[in-house]
Amino acid sequence: MPYRHTPSLASLTTEEAHETADLMQLCERALLEAYQPHGINVGVNLGKPAGAGVLEHVHVHVVPRWNGDTNFMTVVGEARVLPEDLPQSAARLKPVFQKLSSSR
Repeated sequence: MPYRHTPSLASLTTEEAHETADLMQLCERALLEAYQPHGINVGVNLGKPAGAGVLEHVHVHVVPRWNGDTNFMTVVGEARVLPEDLPQSAARLKPVFQKLSSSR
């Protein structure tokens, strides 16, 4: 998430850490407004054994969750379930992010 390539939370500057936290809050608000989830997972994968896809760039996952959703599919069925395609998600979230960002 930071512009600078860095592999860990510990290597973030104070400014980068604050910007990351602010962006996580913005993502939470946008997801709550656009999707009304029952909960949200926030996670960081640090290092290859933890599932990091880009080893030298720390980033945060903010994932909406619903009661009864299929979060176990990746573990059990080695499959991923997307309730809508990514272009639809982007179209749905973009105006919400724009509105929330302009009101800050």
